[in-house]
Amino acid sequence: MIISPGRGYIFVHIPKTGGTSMALALEGRAKKDDILIGDTPKALRRRKRLKGVKTAGRLWKHSTLADLDGLVSLQEIGAAFCFTLVRNPWDRAVSYYHWLREQRFDHPAVRRAQTMTFSRFLAEPHTQKSFRKNPYPRAMIAADGNEHADLYIRLEHFEEDAAHLWQHLGFKLELPHENASARSQSHRNYYSDKDAETLAACCAEDIARFSYRF
Repeated sequence: MIISPGRGYIFVHIPKTGGTSMALALEGRAKKDDILIGDTPKALRRRKRLKGVKTAGRLWKHSTLADLDGLVSLQEIGAAFCFTLVRNPWDRAVSYYHWLREQRFDHPAVRRAQTMTFSRFLAEPHTQKSFRKNPYPRAMIAADGNEHADLYIRLEHFEEDAAHLWQHLGFKLELPHENASARSQSHRNYYSDKDAETLAACCAEDIARFSYRF
């Protein structure tokens, strides 16, 4: 997550949507008063600035707008250009599965991914619950209960959608390709018809809103 008072934007980093690449590109042009929250190099150097800050939720790279209450006011959120990246849910689920398989920390999701096929992992109630309760717009809801999203950039239509961001910034950024996982290029190779339907049911809200197809 990045909060830039100088450039008037708030970038919300939804997991497994290409957000690390966006964060790195943005921090390359960061102003001195920008608040960088995450594990990118510049964010790590600036994290002492947040010491002692009390917020409604956890301050980490995947914080939501609601989490920021106590650090950023609703007035500041309302005045900022708030944006995030989204991704085809079927593709994102595959990326998430492979990311979990590469991790070394102790967590039930990690253990499931490392001991199950993708199909079995997707069939797990815990996996489905996680997808169902975290549609993309949830990250853009602030403490007032309202959605504050000026732009959702679809990863698959990046050049088209990001034009609105470049217009706000006054310049264009080149994004590096970070955190690529070792997986088949096409997400379709991972799904049976039943699996595809399962994911569609879990992510129906995002699929309808952002016009995604399998």
